[in-house]
Amino acid sequence: MLRETRHDQLLRILREEGVLPVTEIARRLEISEATARRDVADLSGAGQLRRVYGGAVARDSAERPFAEEEVDDLAAKNAVAQHASGTVEDGEVVLLDIGTTTLQLARRLHGRKITVVTSNLAVYEELRGDPEVTLILLGGQVRPNYHSLVGFLTESSLRELYVDRLFLGTSGVLPDGRVLDTTDIEVPVKRAMMSSARQVVLLATAKKFPGTGSARICGPSEIDMLVTGRSSDPATLAVFREAEVEVVQV
Repeated sequence: MLRETRHDQLLRILREEGVLPVTEIARRLEISEATARRDVADLSGAGQLRRVYGGAVARDSAERPFAEEEVDDLAAKNAVAQHASGTVEDGEVVLLDIGTTTLQLARRLHGRKITVVTSNLAVYEELRGDPEVTLILLGGQVRPNYHSLVGFLTESSLRELYVDRLFLGTSGVLPDGRVLDTTDIEVPVKRAMMSSARQVVLLATAKKFPGTGSARICGPSEIDMLVTGRSSDPATLAVFREAEVEVVQV
């Protein structure tokens, strides 16, 4: 295959799938890993993709508005959220991450005698009028486009908390189980959330395998439960099971 043809194919795959490790690039293009690394280096130098640890990611585009993300893949998000809501017990303190799947989860927590802690402004708007739910909104800098709170104030607030479980969102999960996010500024908040929780539950529809993102949140060993779709990549799910993660497909 000609070098230019390989480059065109690689860029097309990354636009469709967001991020790929070098091993997968080599397999898809039927080339050696050494050639795949050279292609990634060449395209990165030309500004056509971004190199990340062990692979490559499509150049970042403008972040999609929250309203667009909310209706995308909605049936799958609803299925994941429905199961997740059933794991919450009365009296628990739960932490809801940013994102649209956690918003669907919040919509299933109305009328529950629980405490919800969140940096998700959409979750706050959903639950603020519910007399049964004790709602704690973390402080921080507002990211208007994605309805979230970030920064050192958010992270500082989380250090003062210990919750029963965190429902964590993601923009993508690599074949080796690395959990990603598309926005670097959100990652420290997510990690602080994980440190504040007794149990970490990752909510990821099948579309998130591999999804998008270049910023690493964590590895599979840092997750306790994964709630995902029935069509999620079996090989990636096997990585989570090998890390002793409870994997639930809905």
